[in-house]
Amino acid sequence: MFFLIYIAAFVALSTVYFRLRHWRRYELVRKFPGPPTVPLFGNALMYFNKKPEDVLNFVQSMINVYGKLFRVWIGPYQVAFFSTDPKDLEVMLSSTKHITKNNLYNFLKPWLGTGLLISTGQKWHTRRKIITPTFHFKILEQFTEVFNRQGSTLVRLLQKHSTGESFNIYPFINLYALDVISESAMGIELNSQTDSGSEYVRAVSEISQIMSTRFIKVWQRIDFLFNNFVSTKKDHDRCIRVMHNFTENIIRQRREKLIEMLSKDERDAGVATKGEDEEESEFYEKKRLALLDVLLQATVDGKPLSNEDIREEVDTFMFEGHDTTTAAMTFALYAISRHPDVQKRLQQELQEVLGADRNAPVTYRHLQNLKYMELVIKETLRLYPPVPIYGRRIEEDMEINGKIIPAYCNYTMGIYFMGRDPNLYPEPEQFKPERFSLENTTEITNPFAYVPFSAGPRNCIGQKFAMLEIKSMLSKVLSHFELLPCGPEPRIIAEIVLRSQNGVHLGLKCRN
Repeated sequence: MFFLIYIAAFVALSTVYFRLRHWRRYELVRKFPGPPTVPLFGNALMYFNKKPEDVLNFVQSMINVYGKLFRVWIGPYQVAFFSTDPKDLEVMLSSTKHITKNNLYNFLKPWLGTGLLISTGQKWHTRRKIITPTFHFKILEQFTEVFNRQGSTLVRLLQKHSTGESFNIYPFINLYALDVISESAMGIELNSQTDSGSEYVRAVSEISQIMSTRFIKVWQRIDFLFNNFVSTKKDHDRCIRVMHNFTENIIRQRREKLIEMLSKDERDAGVATKGEDEEESEFYEKKRLALLDVLLQATVDGKPLSNEDIREEVDTFMFEGHDTTTAAMTFALYAISRHPDVQKRLQQELQEVLGADRNAPVTYRHLQNLKYMELVIKETLRLYPPVPIYGRRIEEDMEINGKIIPAYCNYTMGIYFMGRDPNLYPEPEQFKPERFSLENTTEITNPFAYVPFSAGPRNCIGQKFAMLEIKSMLSKVLSHFELLPCGPEPRIIAEIVLRSQNGVHLGLKCRN
């Protein structure tokens, strides 16, 4: 009995202490709707016994009860805001001051370090400036060679599944995306599609599950507890080693190849000098310059980037250019397979733009002219955004449309839920690519209601690359196969990236 009294007194005194010390914070937060709190624990107990597959339904139930902006207390001090209001997102994503990602991104730091996704302040500005030229349209145009070659390999591997029976297409697209990003951004051919026992792919999948569990089991967010009392910590560290060894090997190979290329260029160039415009023109006309080449040659304040600097950017682009595009492409294939009218229009457009030869290379101009396919991709990203939730860390009090968000809070933006909001999209569960056509864009009352690539200063630097890759893959697959609506429906789960817990199933039938 005495022990219970002691515990109750401790909880009461602790609660009073935090409320007195941070009274202004409590007063500001009190103005926002949210679930009832428990002394000292806040709302943390709501997460008890939850699993990653429960996240989307759990958050949707909170939105239904508390509206488009609500707060959740994690313990007595940490508070998180969750918003699905495009007007609020417009203020947050447009801000040049509040660009720091929230502390849930810290789970990615052992893997990605503080690369472009996670870094902030001057480091982020410097890295963004270094990397931006690698997505110049002249370089993007040259990547179509990679898309074509890897797409042809994908089609060849899918032939054996063109029986009309259901199968999970996710692993095939996953390895295709890995081959594309490794060659186009890193300059290294991995041949993952033909050597499918990729330890790297397995490590990415496993680390995603571990990090998703840390998100939902809030006590695992505390590093001390996770590092010392969670059994998956060993698996976490093993996956990190696998992925770092993978990228370090890529860096080493590319550095050796780049030295050879530069030596050859110097021999060929002699002592000729060129003007600034001529040099820039030649830069974009040469064989494509991989992101890794840019990092290996970059300097900051006259000093080259360290191996760790380069690795964290390579890891970041391998993750963002592999996992997220896989999600987008597989859900696009799924949606097309379930909507024969959409597939018929896509097939007609492909014949008009590409012609009768389905084995002919798909050029940059071809991809630019696939206008209906672009609508299909946009509609896919509305329903299945690869990154379903964005987060920022508020470092100082911020006013958003008359509401004061106190400093040192997490601000989370629910992209997935906005895409399914009937107030933003009529009949949101219907797959209607036409809603993104020019004549219908007035239906989207706020452009920040649709931000699958984020927006503002921290928008996705690789979004044009991703759109070209998705278009190219769909062109290859749809030119050779009819997609059939068979197999189980996907069970959507929000890990780091949106996934299907049971894979993405469809059937294939060879076109005549």
